[in-house]
Amino acid sequence: KDAQAIAKDMYPGWNLGNTLEATGSGLDAETSWQPTLTTQQIIDAVKAAGFKSVRIPCSWDIHSDSNGEIDAQWMARVKQVVNYCINDGIYVVLNDHWDNGWIEVLGFSKSSSSYQAVDEATITSKITRLKDLWTQIANEFKDYDEHLLFAGLNEPFQEYSLFSGHHEELTPILCRYNQAFVEAVRATGGNNAQRTLVVQGPSTNINSSVNYMTADKLPETAGRLMVEVHYYDPGQFCGTFDASGDNAFYFWGAANHSTDHNATYGEEAYMLSQFGLLKTAYTSLGYPVIIGEYAALQRTISGDQNKHNASVKYFYQCVNEYATNNGIIAFAWDTNDTNGLNSEGGSSTIIDRANSAVVGNNAMEGVKAGVAAGKWPFLEHHHHHH
Repeated sequence: KDAQAIAKDMYPGWNLGNTLEATGSGLDAETSWQPTLTTQQIIDAVKAAGFKSVRIPCSWDIHSDSNGEIDAQWMARVKQVVNYCINDGIYVVLNDHWDNGWIEVLGFSKSSSSYQAVDEATITSKITRLKDLWTQIANEFKDYDEHLLFAGLNEPFQEYSLFSGHHEELTPILCRYNQAFVEAVRATGGNNAQRTLVVQGPSTNINSSVNYMTADKLPETAGRLMVEVHYYDPGQFCGTFDASGDNAFYFWGAANHSTDHNATYGEEAYMLSQFGLLKTAYTSLGYPVIIGEYAALQRTISGDQNKHNASVKYFYQCVNEYATNNGIIAFAWDTNDTNGLNSEGGSSTIIDRANSAVVGNNAMEGVKAGVAAGKWPFLEHHHHHH
């Protein structure tokens, strides 16, 4: 099945966050950022909650030897986790995540502490390495069917302090990396010749993507390709900034404005307009879009807790409803930080992995309500033979 045929069966999505992408040595990396080893039972709970896709952020370069070969034990463990999902009939998006910034950062700046434009030699060497990694991964998973998707990167040149203001000039380099990823996977043959692949927009930022990475700059024609962006607006509600204390927004949505620290931008109308841009630029042209990550922080606050809970539910509802209506698949970011739910700092955790149970109930109810309210806009074309 091609990208358009599977897209309508993929929402809603969920992230196995802070897990296989975490830094750390060997198999211990899986529990260096969160405490729970992934099991079939956890994925069963994700499915039971209603999720139809799992995004698996993953590191590879840090698990490679001096010859660039991915550690066999690591590869086997990733495969095991992928299989938990495949066993449940769930779609999987497997990526090369931040991975110590070997390409996400250092493919776009020669320094990770200050912006220094990369030269052609750097770009060429990054392309070689990207192709090498994806050739190894693609060969390992060659026989998997369309339930497995590959995503080349995660958040290319996303670090604000380094790359703000450089999105346009860096997009042509990103397009070369996207092209290299696609070429490497396709060259391995088998099911990889037709597998749906996911390429990331500049900084996974919606405005930069639709402005600088238009459909004519994508590495393949429509049918086997999806585009990825992320959505964490407004940051003080969604948690990409320090979201505790006086810098936080505790309430979201026009109906929920009441006290101090309201969201002052990025509410329903903004989200509708952003997702509409994605429909115009991509999904209406046959390129489904994934919002590979989105979240709001569920917090325990001293103010109006009920109104905060309603805001969290409503945010997740709007993301999923508006995404569905625009042919977009949204993947909730989940870090398995259950303690954070009881703090003012908050947490985007939906599934308590230790107990294989839903614990972020407001978020989960919002996801379900949004999916129920949304209507997928693209019908399959049935060819009638008389």
